[in-house]
Amino acid sequence: MSIGSVLALLRDDFPDVTISKIRFLESEGLVTPERAPSGYRRFSEADYRRLKFVLTAQRDRYLPLKVIREQLDAMDGEERNGVAMLSSARGSVAPATDFGERSGRISREELMERTGADSGFVTELMRNGLLSSGAGGFFDEDAVRLVEAAAALANYGLQTRHLRAFKVSADREAGLVGQIASPIAKGKGTGARDRADELVREIAALSVTLHTQLVKAAVRDILD
Repeated sequence: MSIGSVLALLRDDFPDVTISKIRFLESEGLVTPERAPSGYRRFSEADYRRLKFVLTAQRDRYLPLKVIREQLDAMDGEERNGVAMLSSARGSVAPATDFGERSGRISREELMERTGADSGFVTELMRNGLLSSGAGGFFDEDAVRLVEAAAALANYGLQTRHLRAFKVSADREAGLVGQIASPIAKGKGTGARDRADELVREIAALSVTLHTQLVKAAVRDILD
């Protein structure tokens, strides 16, 4: 298959995928299509399955390419469908580190229905700068996960005003990551934005892990 044919197949499940994205994944060694004598890429069915595995793992599991590459290495030599193997993907990387396009068009009413939060709780989150809506007052899937997490913490007695400390910390971390990723995103050449997105995904996953370990250590000292 040509790269255009593969793109057409992938867009059934991944409407935002581009030729640039496929070329980026090739440059990262996730897929190695053959080259025709004319120099054009020729993708096999196995190449297509690998691409689908990578895109699914990024979208549904928020895994960095480093972890996905480990999964693909484990798959090599096994005659199994790549997407079906997602159930065995390592879950050690923190969730919610997907930095692709913001998706979803969720109204405030739907947000409350899906999360079980009342209007007052949503208002408090917005008032404290923890939650924001997009154009037209709509939210996205990230907002759903945020409200669910905040509501779960509220069950432990953490009010929205207490959560502002998390926002301050997140803004500081975002600033540090941005200093590293922005020059890469603005760089020349194909796949610059993809490389920056991947870098942010990996750093974010590591920072969440580091944050978790630091909290655990601090709480252990308090309990002791």
